[in-house]
Amino acid sequence: MLRLILSCILFTTILSAQVQIYDSGGPLMPEQAAYNVSFYDLALAINPESRSIQGTLTVEAEVVHPMYWLVLDLDTLLQVDRVNIQNKVCSFERKSGKIWIELGTTFQPKSTFSVQVAYSGKPRVAPRAPWDGGFSWEKTPSGKHWIATSCQSQGADLWFPCKDHVSDKPDSVRLHIRVPSDLIVASNGVLEKVETHQDQTSTFHWKITNPISVYNIALNIAPYRMLEDTMACVTGETYPIVFYVLPEDYEKGVKILPEFKAHLAFFEKYFGPYPFRAEKYGVAQTPHLGMEHQSIIAYGANFKNTPMTGGKDWGFDALHHHELSHEWWGNLVTCADWKDAWIHEGFGTYTQALYVEEKFGKETYVEYMRSNRRFSNTLPVADRTTKTSIQAWKAPIYPKGAWILHTLRYTIGEEAFFKAMRRMAYPDPAMEKVTDGTQTHFANTDEFRQICERESGKTLDWFFDTYLHQPQLPTLQINRTENTLVLKWVSPIDTLDFALPLEVEINGKITVFPVDTKGKSLKVRPNDVVKVDPNSWVLMERSGKEN
Repeated sequence: MLRLILSCILFTTILSAQVQIYDSGGPLMPEQAAYNVSFYDLALAINPESRSIQGTLTVEAEVVHPMYWLVLDLDTLLQVDRVNIQNKVCSFERKSGKIWIELGTTFQPKSTFSVQVAYSGKPRVAPRAPWDGGFSWEKTPSGKHWIATSCQSQGADLWFPCKDHVSDKPDSVRLHIRVPSDLIVASNGVLEKVETHQDQTSTFHWKITNPISVYNIALNIAPYRMLEDTMACVTGETYPIVFYVLPEDYEKGVKILPEFKAHLAFFEKYFGPYPFRAEKYGVAQTPHLGMEHQSIIAYGANFKNTPMTGGKDWGFDALHHHELSHEWWGNLVTCADWKDAWIHEGFGTYTQALYVEEKFGKETYVEYMRSNRRFSNTLPVADRTTKTSIQAWKAPIYPKGAWILHTLRYTIGEEAFFKAMRRMAYPDPAMEKVTDGTQTHFANTDEFRQICERESGKTLDWFFDTYLHQPQLPTLQINRTENTLVLKWVSPIDTLDFALPLEVEINGKITVFPVDTKGKSLKVRPNDVVKVDPNSWVLMERSGKEN
């Protein structure tokens, strides 16, 4: 009877969730909303020769709603060997990438439980890391094993049992990763110790003390050499920097490390202290392009400036800069639903433009923004409905998200914009002193709007509704006659009166004029040279010409 009931629950849950096995996030099923994970402990042995893993995952959680079933996610390529609850073997079922564990009793809210899952198998090989993830089993130039995990889009359940949802971060994690002794494991948090075994393997014990999204838990395995340094924080503290680099590229690592530190200084200047300084700032050289794994970002740009910029060298390592940006936008501040993923990627992308401005000036900044004005307007950047990771990444959350911030900066002014960005990172200035994990927080698009309204004193629902919650851009109608220039906004939302002032340059002199959906008429002379929005501040479509 229990199996029949479970089958019915499974069937209805799968229909309601409509989330593919190789996807992450989306609607959270009731059985997973019933608990919050507080702690994961993962002991994992990795065999590079057979490309297989064998591990035991312990999950500790607090009950939110009464629950009889514990539902964890795990890829169907991996088999479950045994499940224990409170050290007693219990029954389980598997269906569509989930493990349904019978708890044996109904756990009530505020109670806690601990479950162990022993599992093994050959995990999914990443088809196109990091975008289509899994394990990357590669070789270094000298022929040594070079292994990395990446799973943002498909989920951490590709390689260990977990509650695979962006809304639930464990408060802490311990990792015990066993590999051949000629390899080093670089992971999140702090390395507590390394154990050597008689079978020529070693176990690396890592401890993560800050809340972390499960997709950010990462393994980087190679015969690394370590470049170690320290960084002076804006708070007056000093924190460690560790760059795990291939032996063949050690000198390149030495050369680029000062640039990494310059990037850190830039982010701290504008957005507050590096959030995970109680652990480290870590970088691991990877066989894939890169990922924002918390306190151990993946770096695979091959010490070149161009892999992330379409081949153009803007004078800095854009890949490292972008992945580092996520320590603030993604890891410190995290969206609880992938519908707000632009807070990770749009914010992260815009920081490269800000760095260009900081390093090379406003003119180069404008050029950089213009070069990134290539995206479709068919999906909203921040939809109102729940999204999976794959659904969210179909929208232009990177370049259009950055352009929306660019236009927002113009709309509310420099001072309000940069104050809002810093308060988005650290809502309370006192949080900038905190390193115990409580500095991390979830945020969404509406919260960012409220912060911007508070800092600017302006109502901004019209701006956010236009640019973020629907896909089409506002259109500026331009009508030039011999003595008149008429500017008029056409809003993509019929019921919305879109009113955004515009810079107009006439014969080299720039003046700001209010423009709305009713139109603005300006007097001009036949020979006047006119440029509307000469500094390309406003994200818009144009109809008509000013000259």
